[in-house]
Amino acid sequence: MTMAMTKPKTTLQTTREALRALVQQLNFKGMARVLDAELDRCERHAVPVAEVVQRLLTEQASFQRERALVYRVAQAHLPWQWTIDSFPFDQQSGVNKAQILGLADLDFVRRAENLVLIGDAGTGKTGIALGLLRQACVNGWRGRFYNAQALLDELYASLADRTTTRLLTALSRMQPLCIDELGYLTLKPEQVNAFFRLMDQRYGRVSTIITTNLDYPQWYGLFDNKPLVDALLDRLQHHCITIRINGPSLRASSLANASGAPSPTPGPKRGHTPRQKAQQTSPAR
Repeated sequence: MTMAMTKPKTTLQTTREALRALVQQLNFKGMARVLDAELDRCERHAVPVAEVVQRLLTEQASFQRERALVYRVAQAHLPWQWTIDSFPFDQQSGVNKAQILGLADLDFVRRAENLVLIGDAGTGKTGIALGLLRQACVNGWRGRFYNAQALLDELYASLADRTTTRLLTALSRMQPLCIDELGYLTLKPEQVNAFFRLMDQRYGRVSTIITTNLDYPQWYGLFDNKPLVDALLDRLQHHCITIRINGPSLRASSLANASGAPSPTPGPKRGHTPRQKAQQTSPAR
């Protein structure tokens, strides 16, 4: 009986297998997905070694940037994947489109300026805030979204287990921190004090985006502590952009469309992936 002879591996095959093993050992997933294609191209066209290495490293760097973006967006806890591009400017007469698009270049984040969006329910404050926060994540910053009540409750809970200092330190690094729906809340004095401590630690260092249906004079009733609100507003407004949205409710407009009215440009959409198109600016520093 004749035994089938196993064809010996060539040096190139052995080298390729060794490269695959090294790439896997180093967890270079970006490089791994193009390794064979690049080596085949090198063999067919006699590509210089330096070019092959450059192309492999470029692919790995691109993969790492994609993964980092996915992580930053996940850590931001965005409740909806809205973007500035998806905001229905044609439906909201109370918003200056040029001003919002100007904010999307994120210079206010670089300058550690605050942004306060004031307006009635449904006017698009949260949509703009989320779009800007997402834009910051796309451009390398590590931001975070919080519902105001959830943030204040978390600060209050940290008092019980004595983790307030650690929590405030973590929150003070978020760039930017988006606090949504700072409005008619029922607050304990401890929550008010902890919120002031947070804003004091962030003052002049990082940007905070706040959406609220209360204009500044009404904050005195919300926090019920005049000296503290004086100090809070002094810090918040020192380097701050305030936008007051005096326009219709976008929710009411959506209901009108659903009942048969002419359909304008669609409103904010959900479900975009982290690789959605966005205005790119220089990396964060």
